[in-house]
Amino acid sequence: MATVVPIDEFVADAGYPGSPDRTEDSAPQLIEPYSRFRPEDQSRFWFLDFHWPRGLTPMGLISMTDGYAWATQYAAQAVSLPSGRGITVRSAGTHTYAAEIPLDPTVDKADRLARFARLLPPFIRDFKQVWHDYRTEIEADWQRLRDVDLARLPRAELGNFLRRARAQHKRTWEIHFELMYLLLAHYLGFRGMCTELGIDPVEISKFLECGETRIMATDRELWRLAAAARDAGLGSIFAATEPEELAVTLTKAGGKATGWLTGFRSFLDTYGWRTEGIGDIALPSWVEDPTSPLGTIKTLLHKDADHDFSAARTAARDASDGAIDAARSKLTREEQAAFDAGLASCQAANFAWWNEEHDFYIDLRATLPMRWGCLAAAEAIGTDEPDDTLFLFWPELMSILDGAADFREFKSIIGDRRQYFDHWSERRATMPKVLGTMPDTVSDPVMIEIFGINKHFLHAVRAAGSGASVKTLTGVPAARGSARGPARVLSNADHLHRILPGEVLVCESTSPNWTPAFAKIAACICDAGGSLSHAAIVGREYGVPTVTAVGVGTELIRDGDEVEVDGSTGTVTIFRRNDGSASSGST
Repeated sequence: MATVVPIDEFVADAGYPGSPDRTEDSAPQLIEPYSRFRPEDQSRFWFLDFHWPRGLTPMGLISMTDGYAWATQYAAQAVSLPSGRGITVRSAGTHTYAAEIPLDPTVDKADRLARFARLLPPFIRDFKQVWHDYRTEIEADWQRLRDVDLARLPRAELGNFLRRARAQHKRTWEIHFELMYLLLAHYLGFRGMCTELGIDPVEISKFLECGETRIMATDRELWRLAAAARDAGLGSIFAATEPEELAVTLTKAGGKATGWLTGFRSFLDTYGWRTEGIGDIALPSWVEDPTSPLGTIKTLLHKDADHDFSAARTAARDASDGAIDAARSKLTREEQAAFDAGLASCQAANFAWWNEEHDFYIDLRATLPMRWGCLAAAEAIGTDEPDDTLFLFWPELMSILDGAADFREFKSIIGDRRQYFDHWSERRATMPKVLGTMPDTVSDPVMIEIFGINKHFLHAVRAAGSGASVKTLTGVPAARGSARGPARVLSNADHLHRILPGEVLVCESTSPNWTPAFAKIAACICDAGGSLSHAAIVGREYGVPTVTAVGVGTELIRDGDEVEVDGSTGTVTIFRRNDGSASSGST
Protein backbone atom coordinates (compact mmCIF):
# COMPACT_ATOMS: atom_id res chain seq x y z
CA MET A 1 0.00 0.00 0.00
CA ALA A 2 1.32 3.45 -0.93
CA THR A 3 2.33 5.82 1.85
CA VAL A 4 0.20 8.97 1.80
CA VAL A 5 1.16 12.14 3.64
CA PRO A 6 -2.04 14.19 4.00
CA ILE A 7 -2.29 17.66 2.50
CA ASP A 8 -5.62 18.56 4.16
CA GLU A 9 -4.16 21.24 6.44
CA PHE A 10 -2.55 23.02 3.52
CA VAL A 11 -5.62 22.77 1.30
CA ALA A 12 -7.68 24.37 4.07
CA ASP A 13 -5.18 27.19 4.59
CA ALA A 14 -6.29 30.32 2.74
CA GLY A 15 -2.80 31.71 2.33
CA TYR A 16 -1.77 35.25 3.12
CA PRO A 17 -4.61 37.45 4.42
CA GLY A 18 -6.20 39.11 1.43
CA SER A 19 -4.53 36.77 -1.05
CA PRO A 20 -5.96 37.11 -4.55
CA ASP A 21 -7.63 34.03 -5.98
CA ARG A 22 -4.80 33.86 -8.52
CA THR A 23 -1.31 34.69 -7.29
CA GLU A 24 -0.11 35.28 -10.85
CA ASP A 25 -1.43 38.29 -12.70
CA SER A 26 0.65 38.24 -15.87
CA ALA A 27 0.70 35.84 -18.82
CA PRO A 28 -0.61 32.35 -17.98
CA GLN A 29 1.83 29.53 -17.41
CA LEU A 30 2.49 27.12 -20.20
CA ILE A 31 1.07 24.12 -18.36
CA GLU A 32 0.52 24.44 -14.60
CA PRO A 33 0.62 27.81 -12.85
CA TYR A 34 1.87 28.18 -9.32
CA SER A 35 -0.93 27.91 -6.74
CA ARG A 36 -1.83 26.85 -3.23
CA PHE A 37 -2.56 23.18 -2.64
CA ARG A 38 -5.80 21.76 -4.05
CA PRO A 39 -7.59 18.54 -2.99
CA GLU A 40 -6.65 16.71 -6.21
CA ASP A 41 -2.95 17.24 -5.43
CA GLN A 42 -3.18 14.44 -2.83
CA SER A 43 -2.59 11.84 -5.55
CA ARG A 44 0.75 13.38 -6.60
CA PHE A 45 4.20 13.30 -4.99
CA TRP A 46 5.51 16.63 -3.63
CA PHE A 47 8.84 17.38 -1.97
CA LEU A 48 9.70 20.30 0.28
CA ASP A 49 12.09 22.47 -1.72
CA PHE A 50 15.20 23.41 0.24
CA HIS A 51 15.93 26.59 -1.72
CA TRP A 52 13.47 28.74 0.28
CA PRO A 53 13.81 27.66 3.94
CA ARG A 54 12.51 30.96 5.33
CA GLY A 55 9.31 30.93 3.32
CA LEU A 56 8.39 33.68 0.86
CA THR A 57 6.71 37.04 1.28
CA PRO A 58 3.80 38.01 -1.02
CA MET A 59 6.16 39.90 -3.35
CA GLY A 60 8.64 37.03 -3.10
CA LEU A 61 6.12 34.68 -4.70
CA ILE A 62 7.19 36.17 -8.04
CA SER A 63 10.15 33.80 -7.75
CA MET A 64 7.61 30.98 -7.93
CA THR A 65 5.44 32.35 -10.72
CA ASP A 66 8.20 33.68 -12.96
CA GLY A 67 11.28 31.83 -11.77
CA TYR A 68 10.35 28.29 -10.82
CA ALA A 69 7.05 27.38 -12.44
CA TRP A 70 7.17 29.54 -15.56
CA ALA A 71 10.87 29.29 -16.34
CA THR A 72 11.14 25.51 -15.91
CA GLN A 73 8.07 24.90 -18.05
CA TYR A 74 9.19 27.43 -20.65
CA ALA A 75 12.67 25.90 -20.85
CA ALA A 76 11.41 22.30 -20.98
CA GLN A 77 9.22 23.27 -23.92
CA ALA A 78 11.95 25.32 -25.62
CA VAL A 79 14.44 22.45 -25.63
CA SER A 80 11.84 19.68 -26.08
CA LEU A 81 13.07 18.05 -22.88
CA PRO A 82 12.39 14.33 -23.33
CA SER A 83 12.03 13.48 -19.62
CA GLY A 84 9.34 15.94 -18.51
CA ARG A 85 7.65 19.30 -18.91
CA GLY A 86 9.22 21.24 -16.07
CA ILE A 87 8.22 21.84 -12.46
CA THR A 88 4.92 22.74 -10.87
CA VAL A 89 4.83 24.45 -7.49
CA ARG A 90 2.44 24.63 -4.53
CA SER A 91 2.48 26.61 -1.29
CA ALA A 92 1.98 25.13 2.16
CA GLY A 93 1.68 28.29 4.19
CA THR A 94 4.67 30.28 2.95
CA HIS A 95 6.75 27.20 2.09
CA THR A 96 7.33 25.68 -1.33
CA TYR A 97 6.63 22.14 -2.47
CA ALA A 98 7.46 21.02 -5.98
CA ALA A 99 6.60 18.18 -8.33
CA GLU A 100 7.76 17.31 -11.80
CA ILE A 101 5.26 17.53 -14.64
CA PRO A 102 5.30 14.30 -16.66
CA LEU A 103 5.13 14.24 -20.42
CA ASP A 104 1.71 14.57 -21.99
CA PRO A 105 0.71 11.01 -23.02
CA THR A 106 -0.92 12.41 -26.15
CA VAL A 107 2.37 13.85 -27.40
CA ASP A 108 4.56 11.79 -29.70
CA LYS A 109 7.53 11.04 -27.47
CA ALA A 110 9.65 9.87 -30.38
CA ASP A 111 9.17 13.20 -32.16
CA ARG A 112 10.02 15.14 -29.01
CA LEU A 113 13.15 13.06 -28.47
CA ALA A 114 14.18 13.59 -32.09
CA ARG A 115 13.84 17.39 -31.75
CA PHE A 116 15.90 17.33 -28.57
CA ALA A 117 18.54 15.12 -30.19
CA ARG A 118 18.91 17.64 -33.02
CA LEU A 119 19.28 20.57 -30.63
CA LEU A 120 21.77 19.05 -28.18
CA PRO A 121 24.91 18.43 -30.31
CA PRO A 122 25.36 22.02 -31.55
CA PHE A 123 24.67 23.31 -28.05
CA ILE A 124 27.37 21.07 -26.57
CA ARG A 125 29.80 21.96 -29.34
CA ASP A 126 29.26 25.71 -28.89
CA PHE A 127 28.58 25.71 -25.15
CA LYS A 128 31.32 28.18 -24.19
CA GLN A 129 30.10 30.72 -26.73
CA VAL A 130 26.45 30.14 -25.83
CA TRP A 131 27.16 30.75 -22.13
CA HIS A 132 29.30 33.78 -22.99
CA ASP A 133 26.48 35.31 -25.02
CA TYR A 134 23.85 34.63 -22.38
CA ARG A 135 26.11 35.93 -19.62
CA THR A 136 26.73 39.11 -21.65
CA GLU A 137 22.97 39.59 -22.02
CA ILE A 138 22.40 39.10 -18.29
CA GLU A 139 25.27 41.42 -17.36
CA ALA A 140 24.10 44.19 -19.70
CA ASP A 141 20.54 44.13 -18.35
CA TRP A 142 21.83 43.96 -14.79
CA GLN A 143 24.12 46.97 -15.26
CA ARG A 144 21.37 49.07 -16.87
CA LEU A 145 19.12 48.47 -13.86
CA ARG A 146 21.92 49.02 -11.36
CA ASP A 147 22.80 52.37 -12.95
CA VAL A 148 19.31 53.83 -12.42
CA ASP A 149 19.16 56.50 -9.70
CA LEU A 150 15.94 55.34 -8.04
CA ALA A 151 15.89 58.20 -5.56
CA ARG A 152 15.30 60.64 -8.44
CA LEU A 153 12.47 58.71 -10.09
CA PRO A 154 8.87 59.90 -9.63
CA ARG A 155 6.41 57.35 -8.30
CA ALA A 156 5.00 56.38 -11.69
CA GLU A 157 8.49 55.81 -13.08
CA LEU A 158 9.26 53.52 -10.14
CA GLY A 159 6.44 51.32 -11.39
CA ASN A 160 8.03 51.22 -14.84
CA PHE A 161 11.41 50.37 -13.29
CA LEU A 162 9.86 47.48 -11.39
CA ARG A 163 8.22 46.18 -14.57
CA ARG A 164 11.61 46.24 -16.30
CA ALA A 165 13.24 44.56 -13.30
CA ARG A 166 10.61 41.84 -13.26
CA ALA A 167 11.02 41.22 -16.99
CA GLN A 168 14.79 40.93 -16.50
CA HIS A 169 14.27 38.53 -13.58
CA LYS A 170 11.97 36.34 -15.65
CA ARG A 171 14.32 36.29 -18.64
CA THR A 172 17.29 35.42 -16.42
CA TRP A 173 15.53 32.35 -15.05
CA GLU A 174 14.45 31.26 -18.53
CA ILE A 175 18.12 31.27 -19.52
CA HIS A 176 19.02 29.45 -16.31
CA PHE A 177 16.73 26.49 -16.84
CA GLU A 178 17.29 26.25 -20.59
CA LEU A 179 21.02 25.81 -19.99
CA MET A 180 20.51 23.61 -16.96
CA TYR A 181 18.25 21.18 -18.78
CA LEU A 182 20.58 20.85 -21.75
CA LEU A 183 23.72 20.40 -19.67
CA LEU A 184 22.08 18.01 -17.28
CA ALA A 185 20.52 15.95 -20.05
CA HIS A 186 23.93 15.69 -21.71
CA TYR A 187 25.50 14.51 -18.45
CA LEU A 188 22.69 12.02 -17.88
CA GLY A 189 23.29 10.56 -21.33
CA PHE A 190 26.92 9.99 -20.36
CA ARG A 191 25.78 8.59 -17.02
CA GLY A 192 23.49 6.15 -18.79
CA MET A 193 26.33 4.95 -20.99
CA CYS A 194 28.59 4.50 -17.95
CA THR A 195 25.92 2.51 -16.15
CA GLU A 196 25.57 0.20 -19.16
CA LEU A 197 29.35 -0.29 -19.02
CA GLY A 198 29.02 -1.47 -15.42
CA ILE A 199 30.49 1.64 -13.77
CA ASP A 200 29.19 2.35 -10.26
CA PRO A 201 26.67 5.24 -10.56
CA VAL A 202 28.01 6.73 -7.31
CA GLU A 203 31.40 7.26 -8.98
CA ILE A 204 30.22 8.87 -12.22
CA SER A 205 29.62 12.40 -10.91
CA LYS A 206 33.15 12.39 -9.48
CA PHE A 207 34.60 12.31 -12.99
CA LEU A 208 33.73 15.99 -13.49
CA GLU A 209 35.91 18.55 -11.76
CA CYS A 210 34.33 21.83 -10.75
CA GLY A 211 37.50 23.89 -11.19
CA GLU A 212 37.75 27.67 -10.95
CA THR A 213 34.51 29.64 -10.56
CA ARG A 214 33.44 33.12 -9.50
CA ILE A 215 31.99 31.59 -6.34
CA MET A 216 35.36 30.09 -5.39
CA ALA A 217 37.06 33.41 -6.20
CA THR A 218 34.73 35.02 -3.64
CA ASP A 219 35.89 32.54 -1.01
CA ARG A 220 39.55 33.18 -1.72
CA GLU A 221 38.98 36.92 -1.33
CA LEU A 222 37.31 36.37 2.04
CA TRP A 223 40.39 34.45 3.20
CA ARG A 224 42.65 37.19 1.84
CA LEU A 225 40.67 39.78 3.81
CA ALA A 226 40.95 37.64 6.94
CA ALA A 227 44.73 37.45 6.52
CA ALA A 228 44.86 41.21 5.95
CA ALA A 229 42.86 41.79 9.14
CA ARG A 230 45.26 39.57 11.08
CA ASP A 231 48.28 41.38 9.63
CA ALA A 232 46.76 44.75 10.49
CA GLY A 233 46.31 43.72 14.12
CA LEU A 234 42.52 43.77 13.93
CA GLY A 235 42.03 40.26 15.31
CA SER A 236 41.09 41.50 18.77
CA ILE A 237 38.38 43.77 17.36
CA PHE A 238 36.88 40.92 15.35
CA ALA A 239 37.07 38.57 18.34
CA ALA A 240 35.35 41.00 20.73
CA THR A 241 32.62 42.27 18.39
CA GLU A 242 29.39 40.67 17.25
CA PRO A 243 29.11 40.38 13.44
CA GLU A 244 26.19 42.82 13.35
CA GLU A 245 28.37 45.51 14.98
CA LEU A 246 31.62 44.96 13.12
CA ALA A 247 31.05 47.54 10.36
CA VAL A 248 30.37 50.33 12.86
CA THR A 249 33.10 49.25 15.29
CA LEU A 250 35.77 49.07 12.58
CA THR A 251 34.75 52.46 11.24
CA LYS A 252 35.07 54.02 14.70
CA ALA A 253 38.42 52.33 15.30
CA GLY A 254 40.15 54.31 12.55
CA GLY A 255 43.84 53.82 11.84
CA LYS A 256 44.63 50.53 10.14
CA ALA A 257 40.95 49.57 10.34
CA THR A 258 40.17 52.41 7.92
CA GLY A 259 42.58 51.03 5.34
CA TRP A 260 41.23 47.52 5.81
CA LEU A 261 37.66 48.75 5.31
CA THR A 262 38.67 50.39 2.04
CA GLY A 263 39.78 46.98 0.77
CA PHE A 264 36.62 45.38 2.14
CA ARG A 265 34.40 47.87 0.31
CA SER A 266 36.29 47.18 -2.90
CA PHE A 267 35.61 43.47 -2.34
CA LEU A 268 31.89 44.20 -1.88
CA ASP A 269 31.73 46.21 -5.07
CA THR A 270 32.92 43.16 -7.01
CA TYR A 271 31.61 40.21 -5.02
CA GLY A 272 28.98 41.69 -2.72
CA TRP A 273 26.01 41.77 -5.08
CA ARG A 274 24.68 38.49 -3.69
CA THR A 275 22.13 37.42 -1.14
CA GLU A 276 22.15 34.78 1.60
CA GLY A 277 19.75 32.64 -0.36
CA ILE A 278 18.40 32.02 -3.87
CA GLY A 279 15.53 33.88 -5.47
CA ASP A 280 14.23 35.60 -2.32
CA ILE A 281 13.44 39.30 -2.66
CA ALA A 282 13.29 39.67 1.14
CA LEU A 283 17.05 39.06 1.46
CA PRO A 284 19.50 41.98 1.29
CA SER A 285 22.76 41.81 -0.60
CA TRP A 286 26.11 41.92 1.16
CA VAL A 287 26.43 45.50 -0.10
CA GLU A 288 23.22 46.42 1.73
CA ASP A 289 24.08 44.44 4.87
CA PRO A 290 27.69 43.22 5.22
CA THR A 291 27.03 41.22 8.40
CA SER A 292 27.49 37.85 6.67
CA PRO A 293 30.91 38.43 5.05
CA LEU A 294 32.21 40.24 8.14
CA GLY A 295 30.94 37.41 10.35
CA THR A 296 32.57 34.86 8.07
CA ILE A 297 35.89 36.71 8.31
CA LYS A 298 35.49 36.77 12.08
CA THR A 299 35.20 32.96 12.20
CA LEU A 300 38.00 32.46 9.66
CA LEU A 301 40.29 34.24 12.13
CA HIS A 302 39.65 31.34 14.54
CA LYS A 303 41.72 29.08 12.29
CA ASP A 304 45.45 28.88 12.89
CA ALA A 305 46.19 28.46 9.18
CA ASP A 306 44.50 29.67 6.02
CA HIS A 307 42.62 27.26 3.84
CA ASP A 308 44.97 25.94 1.16
CA PHE A 309 42.93 26.37 -1.99
CA SER A 310 45.75 25.11 -4.18
CA ALA A 311 46.15 21.90 -2.20
CA ALA A 312 42.39 21.32 -2.16
CA ARG A 313 42.24 21.87 -5.93
CA THR A 314 45.08 19.41 -6.46
CA ALA A 315 43.42 16.83 -4.19
CA ALA A 316 40.10 17.23 -6.03
CA ARG A 317 41.85 16.80 -9.38
CA ASP A 318 43.71 13.74 -8.13
CA ALA A 319 40.49 12.21 -6.78
CA SER A 320 38.77 12.80 -10.11
CA ASP A 321 41.69 11.33 -12.05
CA GLY A 322 41.74 8.34 -9.72
CA ALA A 323 38.04 7.69 -10.18
CA ILE A 324 38.43 7.93 -13.96
CA ASP A 325 41.44 5.59 -14.01
CA ALA A 326 39.64 3.06 -11.83
CA ALA A 327 36.62 3.10 -14.13
CA ARG A 328 38.68 2.82 -17.33
CA SER A 329 40.71 -0.08 -15.96
CA LYS A 330 37.63 -2.28 -16.03
CA LEU A 331 36.71 -1.50 -19.66
CA THR A 332 37.74 -3.03 -22.95
CA ARG A 333 39.66 -0.89 -25.42
CA GLU A 334 36.49 -0.27 -27.44
CA GLU A 335 34.57 0.64 -24.30
CA GLN A 336 37.38 2.95 -23.22
CA ALA A 337 37.13 4.83 -26.51
CA ALA A 338 33.39 5.41 -26.00
CA PHE A 339 33.96 6.37 -22.37
CA ASP A 340 36.76 8.81 -23.25
CA ALA A 341 34.68 10.52 -25.93
CA GLY A 342 31.68 10.92 -23.63
CA LEU A 343 33.81 12.19 -20.77
CA ALA A 344 35.62 14.72 -22.97
CA SER A 345 32.28 16.06 -24.16
CA CYS A 346 30.97 16.38 -20.58
CA GLN A 347 34.17 18.07 -19.48
CA ALA A 348 33.84 20.63 -22.29
CA ALA A 349 30.20 21.34 -21.43
CA ASN A 350 30.67 20.77 -17.73
CA PHE A 351 27.50 20.79 -15.62
CA ALA A 352 29.47 20.70 -12.36
CA TRP A 353 31.43 23.83 -13.30
CA TRP A 354 28.45 25.72 -14.71
CA ASN A 355 26.29 24.81 -11.72
CA GLU A 356 28.62 26.87 -9.53
CA GLU A 357 29.71 29.56 -12.01
CA HIS A 358 26.21 30.66 -13.02
CA ASP A 359 25.21 31.26 -9.39
CA PHE A 360 27.27 34.45 -9.35
CA TYR A 361 25.32 35.87 -12.31
CA ILE A 362 21.85 34.45 -11.69
CA ASP A 363 20.84 32.67 -8.50
CA LEU A 364 22.36 35.00 -5.92
CA ARG A 365 21.41 38.34 -7.46
CA ALA A 366 18.46 37.93 -9.85
CA THR A 367 15.99 39.37 -7.33
CA LEU A 368 18.07 42.41 -6.35
CA PRO A 369 16.81 44.93 -8.95
CA MET A 370 13.21 44.15 -7.96
CA ARG A 371 14.21 44.51 -4.31
CA TRP A 372 15.76 47.93 -4.97
CA GLY A 373 12.60 49.03 -6.74
CA CYS A 374 10.37 47.83 -3.90
CA LEU A 375 12.49 49.56 -1.26
CA ALA A 376 12.55 52.78 -3.28
CA ALA A 377 8.78 52.53 -3.67
CA ALA A 378 8.39 52.11 0.09
CA GLU A 379 10.32 55.32 0.66
CA ALA A 380 8.40 57.19 -2.03
CA ILE A 381 4.96 56.27 -0.68
CA GLY A 382 5.90 56.68 2.99
CA THR A 383 5.50 53.17 4.41
CA ASP A 384 5.85 52.50 8.13
CA GLU A 385 8.63 49.94 7.61
CA PRO A 386 11.21 50.04 4.79
CA ASP A 387 10.22 46.56 3.59
CA ASP A 388 6.42 46.96 3.82
CA THR A 389 6.17 46.76 0.04
CA LEU A 390 7.51 43.19 0.17
CA PHE A 391 4.29 42.23 1.95
CA LEU A 392 2.17 43.50 -0.94
CA PHE A 393 1.23 41.39 -3.91
CA TRP A 394 2.49 42.63 -7.27
CA PRO A 395 -0.90 43.99 -8.51
CA GLU A 396 -1.35 45.87 -5.22
CA LEU A 397 1.99 47.65 -5.43
CA MET A 398 1.51 48.45 -9.11
CA SER A 399 -1.90 49.96 -8.40
CA ILE A 400 -0.37 52.17 -5.70
CA LEU A 401 2.49 53.35 -7.90
CA ASP A 402 0.13 53.95 -10.84
CA GLY A 403 -2.12 56.09 -8.62
CA ALA A 404 -5.11 53.75 -8.69
CA ALA A 405 -4.88 52.87 -4.96
CA ASP A 406 -3.73 54.47 -1.71
CA PHE A 407 -1.10 52.74 0.41
CA ARG A 408 -3.10 53.54 3.56
CA GLU A 409 -5.66 50.95 2.43
CA PHE A 410 -3.06 48.21 2.97
CA LYS A 411 -1.46 49.18 6.29
CA SER A 412 -3.56 46.89 8.45
CA ILE A 413 -3.33 43.87 6.18
CA ILE A 414 0.47 44.21 5.94
CA GLY A 415 0.63 43.69 9.71
CA ASP A 416 -1.55 40.59 9.39
CA ARG A 417 0.66 39.26 6.62
CA ARG A 418 3.79 39.74 8.71
CA GLN A 419 2.22 37.66 11.47
CA TYR A 420 1.30 34.97 8.93
CA PHE A 421 4.87 34.94 7.60
CA ASP A 422 6.36 34.67 11.10
CA HIS A 423 3.97 31.85 12.04
CA TRP A 424 4.99 29.73 9.06
CA SER A 425 8.64 30.61 9.40
CA GLU A 426 8.62 29.12 12.90
CA ARG A 427 7.01 25.96 11.53
CA ARG A 428 9.75 25.25 9.00
CA ALA A 429 11.56 22.69 11.16
CA THR A 430 8.40 20.58 11.45
CA MET A 431 7.18 20.84 7.86
CA PRO A 432 6.76 17.40 6.22
CA LYS A 433 9.66 16.56 3.91
CA VAL A 434 7.17 15.19 1.40
CA LEU A 435 3.44 15.47 0.80
CA GLY A 436 0.90 13.49 -1.16
CA THR A 437 1.37 9.95 -2.40
CA MET A 438 4.90 8.64 -1.96
CA PRO A 439 6.28 6.34 -4.65
CA ASP A 440 8.12 3.15 -3.77
CA THR A 441 11.03 4.28 -5.90
CA VAL A 442 11.94 7.26 -8.03
CA SER A 443 13.36 6.69 -11.48
CA ASP A 444 13.57 10.25 -12.79
CA PRO A 445 17.30 11.12 -12.90
CA VAL A 446 16.76 14.83 -12.23
CA MET A 447 14.99 14.14 -8.97
CA ILE A 448 17.70 11.65 -8.01
CA GLU A 449 20.82 13.56 -9.11
CA ILE A 450 19.81 17.12 -8.15
CA PHE A 451 17.21 16.86 -5.41
CA GLY A 452 18.37 13.56 -3.93
CA ILE A 453 14.91 11.98 -3.90
CA ASN A 454 16.32 8.45 -3.88
CA LYS A 455 15.78 5.21 -1.99
CA HIS A 456 17.75 6.45 1.05
CA PHE A 457 15.71 9.64 1.27
CA LEU A 458 12.36 7.86 0.88
CA HIS A 459 13.28 5.18 3.42
CA ALA A 460 14.39 7.76 5.98
CA VAL A 461 11.23 9.83 5.57
CA ARG A 462 9.05 6.73 6.00
CA ALA A 463 11.00 5.62 9.07
CA ALA A 464 11.02 9.05 10.71
CA GLY A 465 7.59 8.57 12.25
CA SER A 466 8.44 5.27 13.93
CA GLY A 467 9.72 6.95 17.09
CA ALA A 468 12.80 4.75 17.28
CA SER A 469 16.07 6.21 18.50
CA VAL A 470 18.41 6.57 15.56
CA LYS A 471 22.18 6.26 15.61
CA THR A 472 23.05 5.83 11.94
CA LEU A 473 21.70 7.55 8.85
CA THR A 474 22.40 6.50 5.28
CA GLY A 475 22.49 8.72 2.22
CA VAL A 476 24.41 9.52 -0.95
CA PRO A 477 28.22 9.32 -0.56
CA ALA A 478 28.67 12.73 -2.18
CA ALA A 479 32.26 13.64 -1.24
CA ARG A 480 34.70 11.06 0.09
CA GLY A 481 36.65 11.06 3.34
CA SER A 482 35.54 10.94 6.96
CA ALA A 483 35.43 13.45 9.80
CA ARG A 484 34.04 13.70 13.28
CA GLY A 485 32.94 16.76 15.22
CA PRO A 486 30.14 18.70 16.90
CA ALA A 487 27.03 19.26 14.82
CA ARG A 488 25.80 22.71 13.85
CA VAL A 489 22.20 22.43 12.65
CA LEU A 490 20.99 25.32 10.48
CA SER A 491 17.55 25.74 8.93
CA ASN A 492 18.81 28.54 6.66
CA ALA A 493 21.93 30.61 6.03
CA ASP A 494 21.09 33.47 8.42
CA HIS A 495 23.70 32.29 10.95
CA LEU A 496 26.03 30.52 8.56
CA HIS A 497 28.73 33.10 9.22
CA ARG A 498 28.80 31.99 12.86
CA ILE A 499 29.69 28.36 12.15
CA LEU A 500 33.08 27.55 13.66
CA PRO A 501 36.03 25.68 12.15
CA GLY A 502 35.75 21.94 12.80
CA GLU A 503 31.98 21.85 13.18
CA VAL A 504 29.80 19.52 11.09
CA LEU A 505 27.19 21.41 9.09
CA VAL A 506 23.72 19.82 9.16
CA CYS A 507 21.05 21.38 6.93
CA GLU A 508 18.21 20.65 4.51
CA SER A 509 20.66 21.21 1.66
CA THR A 510 23.14 23.87 0.65
CA SER A 511 22.94 26.57 -1.99
CA PRO A 512 25.73 28.68 -3.51
CA ASN A 513 25.59 31.20 -0.67
CA TRP A 514 26.70 28.43 1.72
CA THR A 515 30.01 27.88 -0.10
CA PRO A 516 32.23 30.01 2.23
CA ALA A 517 31.49 27.59 5.08
CA PHE A 518 33.11 24.67 3.25
CA ALA A 519 36.59 26.09 3.81
CA LYS A 520 36.17 25.77 7.58
CA ILE A 521 33.69 22.97 8.36
CA ALA A 522 34.79 19.40 9.12
CA ALA A 523 31.96 17.75 7.18
CA CYS A 524 28.49 18.32 5.76
CA ILE A 525 25.19 16.42 6.15
CA CYS A 526 22.16 17.28 4.00
CA ASP A 527 18.59 16.04 4.16
CA ALA A 528 18.28 16.36 0.39
CA GLY A 529 20.52 16.73 -2.64
CA GLY A 530 21.98 14.22 -5.06
CA SER A 531 25.44 13.60 -6.48
CA LEU A 532 25.21 16.77 -8.61
CA SER A 533 23.81 19.03 -5.91
CA HIS A 534 25.70 22.07 -4.67
CA ALA A 535 26.86 20.34 -1.49
CA ALA A 536 28.19 17.36 -3.42
CA ILE A 537 30.08 19.46 -5.97
CA VAL A 538 31.60 21.84 -3.42
CA GLY A 539 32.30 19.05 -0.92
CA ARG A 540 34.42 17.29 -3.55
CA GLU A 541 36.15 20.53 -4.56
CA TYR A 542 37.03 21.52 -0.99
CA GLY A 543 37.81 18.03 0.25
CA VAL A 544 34.98 18.09 2.80
CA PRO A 545 33.35 14.72 3.58
CA THR A 546 29.74 15.11 2.54
CA VAL A 547 26.66 12.90 2.73
CA THR A 548 23.43 14.06 1.10
CA ALA A 549 19.85 12.73 0.90
CA VAL A 550 19.77 11.37 4.47
CA GLY A 551 16.15 12.57 4.61
CA VAL A 552 15.78 13.62 8.22
CA GLY A 553 19.17 14.78 9.50
CA THR A 554 17.84 18.16 10.60
CA GLU A 555 15.09 16.40 12.59
CA LEU A 556 17.24 13.78 14.31
CA ILE A 557 20.53 15.61 14.90
CA ARG A 558 20.73 18.45 17.41
CA ASP A 559 23.24 21.25 17.89
CA GLY A 560 26.31 19.97 19.68
CA ASP A 561 25.71 16.26 19.02
CA GLU A 562 28.96 14.46 18.26
CA VAL A 563 28.66 13.00 14.77
CA GLU A 564 30.87 11.23 12.27
CA VAL A 565 30.43 11.61 8.54
CA ASP A 566 31.79 9.00 6.13
CA GLY A 567 31.54 10.50 2.67
CA SER A 568 32.92 7.36 1.08
CA THR A 569 30.17 5.03 2.31
CA GLY A 570 27.37 7.56 2.71
CA THR A 571 26.84 6.92 6.43
CA VAL A 572 26.35 9.35 9.30
CA THR A 573 26.82 8.12 12.87
CA ILE A 574 25.55 9.96 15.94
CA PHE A 575 28.01 9.00 18.68
CA ARG A 576 26.90 11.17 21.53
CA ARG A 577 24.03 13.51 22.15
CA ASN A 578 24.68 17.03 23.37
CA ASP A 579 23.15 16.04 26.71
CA GLY A 580 25.87 13.39 27.12
CA SER A 581 23.70 10.37 26.29
CA ALA A 582 24.76 7.75 23.75
CA SER A 583 22.62 7.22 20.68
CA SER A 584 21.25 3.92 19.42
CA GLY A 585 19.40 2.56 16.41
CA SER A 586 19.76 3.18 12.68
CA THR A 587 17.79 4.09 9.61
